[in-house]
Amino acid sequence: MTGFHLTLSLMTPGHFRHAWRLEHADPLAYLDIDHFQRLARIAEDAKIDAVFLGDGPALRGEIEEAPGTGIDPLVLLGNLAAVTEHLGVVITSSTTYNSPYNLARRFQALDHVTKGRAAVNIVTTGTPAAAANFGLTDHPDKQTRYQRAWEFLDVVTRLWDSWEDGWLVADKTTGRYADTDKIHRVDHDGEFFSVAGPLPVAPGPQGRPVVVQAGGSEGGLTLAGDFADVVFTVAQTQAKAIAFRDDIRRRAAAAGRHPDDVKISLGVVVLVAATEEQARRRERELYAQLPIQRLTTALLGNLGLPADAFGPDDPIGVDDLPETVPAGAFSTGFSVSTRALIAEGPRTPRELIQRGAGGSGHRLVVGSAEQVADDLADWYAAGTADGFTVMPAETAVDLENFATLVVPILQERGLFQRDYTAPTLRERFGLPFPSRHRAATRLPA
Repeated sequence: MTGFHLTLSLMTPGHFRHAWRLEHADPLAYLDIDHFQRLARIAEDAKIDAVFLGDGPALRGEIEEAPGTGIDPLVLLGNLAAVTEHLGVVITSSTTYNSPYNLARRFQALDHVTKGRAAVNIVTTGTPAAAANFGLTDHPDKQTRYQRAWEFLDVVTRLWDSWEDGWLVADKTTGRYADTDKIHRVDHDGEFFSVAGPLPVAPGPQGRPVVVQAGGSEGGLTLAGDFADVVFTVAQTQAKAIAFRDDIRRRAAAAGRHPDDVKISLGVVVLVAATEEQARRRERELYAQLPIQRLTTALLGNLGLPADAFGPDDPIGVDDLPETVPAGAFSTGFSVSTRALIAEGPRTPRELIQRGAGGSGHRLVVGSAEQVADDLADWYAAGTADGFTVMPAETAVDLENFATLVVPILQERGLFQRDYTAPTLRERFGLPFPSRHRAATRLPA
């Protein structure tokens, strides 16, 4: 593996969610399969490792101002895998509103049909509105969601491991097809799930689909250390990113894994153009579309501050923050990252929103192709991550600009692959193949 891995987000209209208001933008692009197929082909031409799409199983109130998450990612990215040959697909799925058996079977199937390019992005769903869509009166609290997620992934990985190597006999003379001694029941009976198993089909080319996870709370960090192959994270400062990577590696080692067996993918929002002047002009256009007062209220809530405590241009200092991240924060990771930025010096909500790409929370990089390449190279050299999930500010424009302008510079510097050298996504991320058949249930610490 050369240099770092790269995943491109397909979130449309972009991680500036109000980019649909720009004169040239198509407000319905997030529902247009031709739009996504075009982006996938651009990504594959650039030798990008994988594409990714976030998701949530409920319509949120933001639809009044901006498009939602759109087409179910399993359907959408399954289609994109079918029209590409090498591009990996990272598909978001909820442990809160799924069953382990169904998810394990779907992604095992996807690993077969993509010939080893499948990854599942595990989330616990923080949107309370989702509960009513699944016949529940209450949305589970964060601790319960992560307890369920741990058991969920324990069952899923055991299902994926339920067939040993050598199961195939295929003796045409005797008529014996499979060695059933090498196909194992799971027989799980836990707090949240009861699953007999095994899966009805043998493992795919990767042994297991790649497991991606994001979450900055203690439950999320435990889940990452115990199960994740790739951890998607947020950081506004290099010190925060380095500390997070070191923490995940320690947790993986404590779980009996090799620290190198879990990779960190750092989210970064990119706004790139041929020149810095062109990029800055587009940046100003995107800033002009932001509903700054509503975003200020949301930011203050995630920091644990009263909605009326600060206006958009009032500086927030580290002494203004509560001692710890509030229990009600929508995203612990975003809250921690923003607090680290404020610790470097007072920032106004407007500055934080702009630095966080219009409220997405991820670090915004604006500039020419050389400047963006320099930034990624600097953060990689500092040990912040094993690769990056690049999140286009305006997807229809910045994904193509990144792929055609920035990637060639990274390739020339030996930081990114010039071609696909391995058939599976697992190999391209530098991940080991899993051992077969884990008979006993592991218990969380």
